[in-house]
This record gives sequence, C-alpha cells and structure tokens, in this order.
Amino acid sequence: MNGVAAPIVAVEPAPAPSDLRRRRSVSVVMVVYMTGEALEESVACVLADTHVDEFVIVDNGSTGAESARLREVARDRRVKLISGHGNVGFARGANLGARAATGEILVFLNPDAFLQPGCIAELAREIEGRPVPCIVGGRVLNADRTEQRGARRGDITPFSALMSLSQLAQRVPAWRRYEVHWEGDAAPDQITPVPTISGACFCMRRDDFDAVGGFDEKYFLHVEDVDLCWRVREQGGLVLFHPKAEVIHLGHTSQTSPLKVEFHKGVGLARYFQKRARSVSERAVALLLAPVVVGAALARPILWRLKGRA
Repeated sequence: MNGVAAPIVAVEPAPAPSDLRRRRSVSVVMVVYMTGEALEESVACVLADTHVDEFVIVDNGSTGAESARLREVARDRRVKLISGHGNVGFARGANLGARAATGEILVFLNPDAFLQPGCIAELAREIEGRPVPCIVGGRVLNADRTEQRGARRGDITPFSALMSLSQLAQRVPAWRRYEVHWEGDAAPDQITPVPTISGACFCMRRDDFDAVGGFDEKYFLHVEDVDLCWRVREQGGLVLFHPKAEVIHLGHTSQTSPLKVEFHKGVGLARYFQKRARSVSERAVALLLAPVVVGAALARPILWRLKGRA
C-alpha cells in the first residue's frame, strides 16, 4: 500500500429485481449512545421503510429518557432492543447487533442519520451478485444535501493522510492522487468502486460480514469503518460507493465530550496505521506518528471552540 488512490473503473450493474429469486431479508443495525434529539427522527425513518424487515437497536448506555424512548420503540414487532451491557464502544456494539440480527443483509446506520426514500432498496439490490466479500456504502449528505466529508475516500495511509491534512494534495497538482477526501469531486452517475466508504450508512451480506470477522473490537470509536474497508480489499473483495442510496447525516449530535470523541478518533487512526504496517520501517513510522496523530485529533475541538468565540 503506497497511498495512491485506486483507479475508478466501471462496475457491472447488479441484476434487476425481477432476475432475483426472492428479496433477501434486511436487518438494520444501529448503535445508540447519548445521541440526543436526532435519534427520534432517525428511528422513525427506519421504521417507515418497508424494505426493513428487522431493526436491531444496541443501546450502549443512553440517558434515562433516551432509554425509555427506546423501550417504547421496541414495542414494534420489527424492533429488537439490546441493552444492559453499558458503553462497550461502537465496534463491539455493532458486532453485538449483527450477531442478534436475523437478516441476510445487514445495514449499519448511525443514530443521527436519516434514511432517504429508496436508500435501503438501492443498497440491498446493488449488493446482489457482487464478488465476495463486498461492502456497498450510501451517499452521505449534510443537512443542506451537499456531500459530506468522508462519504467516499481514498486509501488512508500515513503518507496520504499527511498530504491531505496539510492540504498539499490539493495545492500540488502532482500530489492530487494522494487526496484522501473525494467529496469535492463530481459524484459518479452509477455505483463505483472506491477504497473507503463512510460507516454512517452501508450494507454487507451477513456471510461476508462474518467471513471478514466483523468489526475489529479493539477500535472503541471511529476508524473501525476504515479498517473494515481495508480488510475487505485485502481479501480480494470490493468496496462500492452508491450515489443513489442517500442518507442525511447530521454528525456532532452526541451529548458526550467532543474532546473524548476526538481522542478515540486519534487513537483509532494511530492503531490503524500500526495494524497495516508491513515492514520494520513502516512500523517504526507508525509508532513515531502515533503521538502526532492523537495530538492533532485533540487539538481539533480546541480550535473549534476558539473559532466559535471569534
């Protein structure tokens, strides 16, 4: 892995629904932890979608009022609520939900993300007939319907992350291929292979998810989606971005400390670089970068606060 973005190539369309023997059952898995007001609308969007056969909600330790609302939601026959285990982190919580789900297709959805009409149907249809293992990610949008940062990304390596973070990948034409974030590029007209999609909304066949070992539970919060995409590609699989499977993701709705969230993001990214390092020199670079990555992550919420005061 040298940080060069994978080339965009054409992908054959999935078979039309009429060509399929039957529609596979779909389970939506959602991990909840102190989400706030966005949770109610997110849940309502899931339950309004007729393509959702089962809705598995993993409560990682919500507030009393939020837990009470989830218990009310669990009265719906399609809802399965898992609670009482405390905040075990997103990766472990998502794996708990996946194990409890009965659907043949698993859709992982953030609790502050709102499914748009047809999103589940598009994801479920497009994963049919794909090479194994396969991930299909939706087009994640901001509230103003612009594409969200991180919705589709290049291969994230220490070098590409440095080029992207420093903005050198944008300023130096020869280094443009190292830009990690692709949301500024024109959206493709059809489903397209990319190195990395957003964990805010994506689907996998259950067999594929189990075959790659699910989420790596050593990640507590953030980067577990990057890691999953990398492992799928390492096993010869395919990561796809679906421009017509739309979801609006608010982001930054959690009532927990932004400093804590960014800390976990930095630790996760540092771990990811160490995990995929192959040679002694790559491992040394990953170890040296670890404190820099964590420090940069911790500086973000401080800068946000300063800018807010300005």
